[in-house]
Amino acid sequence: MSSKETQKNNFLGWLARQWKGNSLFSIGLVLIFMIILQTFALNYSACTSFGECFELWIRNFTNVLRNNAGIGIISLGMAFVIISGGIDLAVGSTLVAVGAVMMVLMDTGAGGILAAVGITGLPAYIIAIAAGIIVGLLLGGFTGSLASWGMIPPFIVTLGTQKIFRSVTQHFMQSANPAVPGPFCDLANAQIGGYMLLPIIYWIILAVILYIVSKRTVFGRQVYAVGSNERTAKLSGVNVNLVKCKVYILMGLLVSLTAVLTIARIGSMDYANAGSGYELDAIASVVVGGTSFSGGRGTIQGTVMGVMTIAIMNNLLNLWGVPPFLREAFKGAIIIIAVLLQKKDRS
Repeated sequence: MSSKETQKNNFLGWLARQWKGNSLFSIGLVLIFMIILQTFALNYSACTSFGECFELWIRNFTNVLRNNAGIGIISLGMAFVIISGGIDLAVGSTLVAVGAVMMVLMDTGAGGILAAVGITGLPAYIIAIAAGIIVGLLLGGFTGSLASWGMIPPFIVTLGTQKIFRSVTQHFMQSANPAVPGPFCDLANAQIGGYMLLPIIYWIILAVILYIVSKRTVFGRQVYAVGSNERTAKLSGVNVNLVKCKVYILMGLLVSLTAVLTIARIGSMDYANAGSGYELDAIASVVVGGTSFSGGRGTIQGTVMGVMTIAIMNNLLNLWGVPPFLREAFKGAIIIIAVLLQKKDRS
């Protein structure tokens, strides 16, 4: 065997080992492949120069990331939940409940609570955001308490709270039509260099913070310990129930921040449909990013790449004219394939 053939076999062997044993490597290759596909799928017929083509590519890519920044933030929390051995099906309903509270507070119309007492502008925005975050933390703590000390399976708990949070919100908001002040929308829509990059920046900052939390803090290590082996973690002195509850509180915080971003980006909220499907999107992104459904394994950076992969896939399906309903089928198939690959890796 020649030296070139030996080098080729060594490289292929290394590549196969990395693909099977390194989830970040495999999802990174998939992400690069998706970006290449998106590059060729764009319509450059109207471009007259390379600069215009590059501008079209950059604008399309930033729009994809911006439109999925909310899912990206929720996916960060979902990663912690799944690593701890849980699941959260109520993120979309929590987002609606938090959003309703914020919108009623900052409404400048007749139904606005803060406007009625003379509080408007920046002070009203700060109070509304703080109230929304508090509500998100409380709802997350409520869910976490039922899943930990209540010893109810997380799937059942979050399926129940999913129905409760959205139904109660719709009941109280069915006759309300709060208006979001224009300046508040600058939180998401203010331009930097001609691009609306703020949602992407928020997502990146939170990803960096939570990466540090997952790798450099006691809480992060405890989350992995609980997800890997709950009984061993308990024997090691970890307060398992408290860790589980904290994970859902963190999820509530991130959903609250996503609610702020959603309201600021759109300027309104549809209480019947807002956040619908966010659970599937977040779970798909987390699992595609290499997080194990059985708990104890996963990374924040893998989750970010998973979000980007799903986002670009959705954009590709749109560019290729695939019907919207079939796009959800692709997401479901991706979840199944990702879980099958994880199972194969453990065998």
